[in-house]
Amino acid sequence: MELSPFAIKGQVTGPISCGLTITDQERRSILYDDTLADALAKHLRLKAAWQEMKLKAISNNTIIFVDEPYMASFGSAFVSMSREQVITLLEEVFSGISGLKGIHCCGNTDWSVILSTSLDILNFDAYNYGYTVGLYPDEVKAFLDRGGILAWGIVPNDEKDIPGETAKSLVDRLEEEIGALDRKGVSFRLQTERCLVTPSCGLGSTSPEAAELALELLAEVSKELRKRYIKE
Repeated sequence: MELSPFAIKGQVTGPISCGLTITDQERRSILYDDTLADALAKHLRLKAAWQEMKLKAISNNTIIFVDEPYMASFGSAFVSMSREQVITLLEEVFSGISGLKGIHCCGNTDWSVILSTSLDILNFDAYNYGYTVGLYPDEVKAFLDRGGILAWGIVPNDEKDIPGETAKSLVDRLEEEIGALDRKGVSFRLQTERCLVTPSCGLGSTSPEAAELALELLAEVSKELRKRYIKE
């Protein structure tokens, strides 16, 4: 009898990133047109719902991620949007997801905005920007207290960095970042209880050999964390 996986993950481009890359006839991002921005968010909501429906045929436990690399520009001169607009557009997409929903941002951003949404999993580049999450201890604590999960992208996706790391070096690095939040009032134990580990970003741009090494490192990091913090 063929067994289904425990969970399966899908991903759609988020409304901020998608809306900033699609332009109208005046070459203006459609995100700055309220009607088009709303239509885009509704389109992505339906796209996420369709993908989730298809994935449920493989596993009842689905995780749909909304990929938002352009949130790294939020608050800069390049992106003129209020936090309320961002939250409204993200929530529109989330409303189409019945299972777990997450956001991935591979750069620094105002994490308080993202943590103000109803997301379940926050995935970020902890290898390069882990310290930035520590700037929002109150928001992180509230997120974890309500059942949220931090997915630490602690394994590098840069081909030149991957060979120089080991499971121990990455776990030590992760413990430093978790410790920084702990010193600001976010329980170390709570963080490790509500923790996932991932590559810092996608591995599509790396060679097959580097991607394989990164995934092997990821498995070893997970094993080491379980050894240190999960009592059988």
